[in-house]
Amino acid sequence: MADPQDELLRAYRDWETTVLKPFSSKGKAQQSTFETISEIPVEALYTPLDWDPSQYVPKLGFPGVYPYTRGIYPTMYRGRLWTMRQYAGFGTAEESNQRYRYLLDQGQTGLSVAFDLPTQMGYDSDDPVADGEVGKVGVAIDSLADMEILLAEIPLDRVSVSMTINAPAAILLLMVVAVAQKQQVSLSKLSGTIQNDILKEYAARGTYIFPPKPSMRLITDTFQWCAKNLPSWNTISISGYHIREAGSTAAQEIAFTLANGIAYVKAAIAAGLHVDSFAPRLSFFFNAHSDFFEEVAKFRAARRLWADIMKQRFQAQDPRSWQLRFHTQTAGSTLTAQQPDNNVVRVTLQALSAVLGGTQSLHTNSKDEALALPTEASARLALRTQQVIAYESGVAITADPLGGSYYVETLTDHLENAARQYLQRIDDMGGAVEAIEQGYVQREIQEAAWRFQQKVERNQQTIVGVNRFVVDEEANRDLLRVDAELQKRQMAKVASVRAGRDQAAVEAALAWLDRAAGGRQENLLDPLLAAVQAYATLGEMVRVLKGHFGKYHPPSVL
Repeated sequence: MADPQDELLRAYRDWETTVLKPFSSKGKAQQSTFETISEIPVEALYTPLDWDPSQYVPKLGFPGVYPYTRGIYPTMYRGRLWTMRQYAGFGTAEESNQRYRYLLDQGQTGLSVAFDLPTQMGYDSDDPVADGEVGKVGVAIDSLADMEILLAEIPLDRVSVSMTINAPAAILLLMVVAVAQKQQVSLSKLSGTIQNDILKEYAARGTYIFPPKPSMRLITDTFQWCAKNLPSWNTISISGYHIREAGSTAAQEIAFTLANGIAYVKAAIAAGLHVDSFAPRLSFFFNAHSDFFEEVAKFRAARRLWADIMKQRFQAQDPRSWQLRFHTQTAGSTLTAQQPDNNVVRVTLQALSAVLGGTQSLHTNSKDEALALPTEASARLALRTQQVIAYESGVAITADPLGGSYYVETLTDHLENAARQYLQRIDDMGGAVEAIEQGYVQREIQEAAWRFQQKVERNQQTIVGVNRFVVDEEANRDLLRVDAELQKRQMAKVASVRAGRDQAAVEAALAWLDRAAGGRQENLLDPLLAAVQAYATLGEMVRVLKGHFGKYHPPSVL
C-alpha cells in the first residue's frame, strides 16, 4: 500500500511542474518575493507536507490543556467573551470619569486607564517639569483625591480596572485599593491589571524613573503584597505592545516580552516567593499588527512557548502558572493621519486576528488617534467593532477556528523557533536586564524598525493612503481638544489637597516610606498605602524613593 505522504508529494510536484510554473510564467508576478510584514518567506501554497500531523498532541493538543496552543480555556469564548476595554483617559479625573461611564453604558465590560505623561513619570501637575503636558495624553492623577473622582459611581466589585502605568504602578494600584476601601468593596472582589512592566520601558517606551534593580524590588514587593491582599488582581502585564510599536518584528515581540517575563519570575523567586504563589496572576499585553495570519500565529506561538518555559524551566506545578493570559490592543503605529476612515478597516482586521488568536481582553483603537485623542463618537465606533465581531461574525463560537491551517501552523512553528533563538542569545548575556543594559534589545528593535521604514519609502511595503492610493483631502476638524486652562485647574486642585489634609499624617507616612526604602526587608507597599491614604501626592512619594533609588540614565545604543 502506497504511503499517503509519498502520494501527496508526487501529486504536489506534478501540480507544481504542470500547473503552477506554466501559469506563473505567463504573467509578471506582483513582486519578486513574498513574505510577511516581519520578513518571513511565504510559499505559494501550504499542504500537509509543511506540517507533521504526528506532532498534533505534543504541539497543539486541545484547548484548556498544556501546551495551550489552541487556547487556555476548554470552551474559549463559548463560556465567556473576551473583556472589551477601551483605553481612555484625558484631561481631569472628572472628564475621564464621564467618558468611562459613557463607555460602560455602551457595553464596555472593563476600564482601561490612560495616564498623562507627568503621572507616568512620577511628577505632580504643579511640578515645573510637568508644564505643558498635564492631561494631554491621558488623565492627570496627583493624589487619592483624583482617583476618588476618576472612579466615582463605578462599581469596583463588578468592573475590572486596567491601568497602563509602570514606574509608579504600585502607587496608582494602592490609590485604587484606597478607593475600594472607601466604597466598602471587599479586596477579594477587586479585579484588574497594572502594567507594571518596567523592563520594556528601558527597551522601547521610556517612561522609567528608577534604575532596574530598585524597580525590580518594587515589582516583586507588589507580587508579594497582592498575593496576600488582592487575590483577583493581575500584578503585571508583561508588555510586547510597546516593543512592537517601537518597530520590532513579530518574533522579537514574542522573545523580548517573554525574556522580560522570565526576568520577573526569577526576581520573584530570588525574593523568596514560590513560583505558584504569583505566576497564576501574571498577564501579558500584545500588539495586534497588520499581517493577519502572522498575528494569529504569533499569539499561538507565544502561548505555547510560555507554557513550556513555566513548566519545564521553572518547574511550576499549578497549570494556571503555565497559562499565558493576555490583553491585546490594535496597533497604534499603523494608524494613518491620511484618510483616517481607512483606520476602521485596519482596526477591524487587527481585532479579528486577536480574537482568532485567543485573547482574553481587547482594546480597539479609534480611527482618529493618529490626529488626536479619540472623540466620543469614534471611541463608540471602536467598541462597536468588537461587538460586531463578538455577536455577528460567528468567529467566537468554536475554539481556535484556524487551528490546523497548514499556513497558520507553519507560521506558528516558525515564530516559536525564531523566538527561542532570541531567548537563547539573551540567556547567554545573563538575562533580559543585562541584554537591555548592553543595548542589545534596543539595537535589534531599531534595526527592524529601520528596515521596515526603508521598505515603505521605497514603495516595497504599501501603506494605503500614504504611499499608494493617495488623495487630496481637507484637514479633519472634528477632533477632541484638551482645554488649555486644564493645567491651571489641576494645579489648583493639588494645592487644595495639600492645604486640606492632615499634614502630620502625611509626614509620618513619608517618614515610614523613607525608612523602608533605605532598608531591604520591609515591603514598600505598606508604607506607600499609608501615604496614599493620608493624601500624599504622587510626586512626594516618588521623591522619597528617588532619594534612595536614584534616577535611571539610559546607555547609548547607536
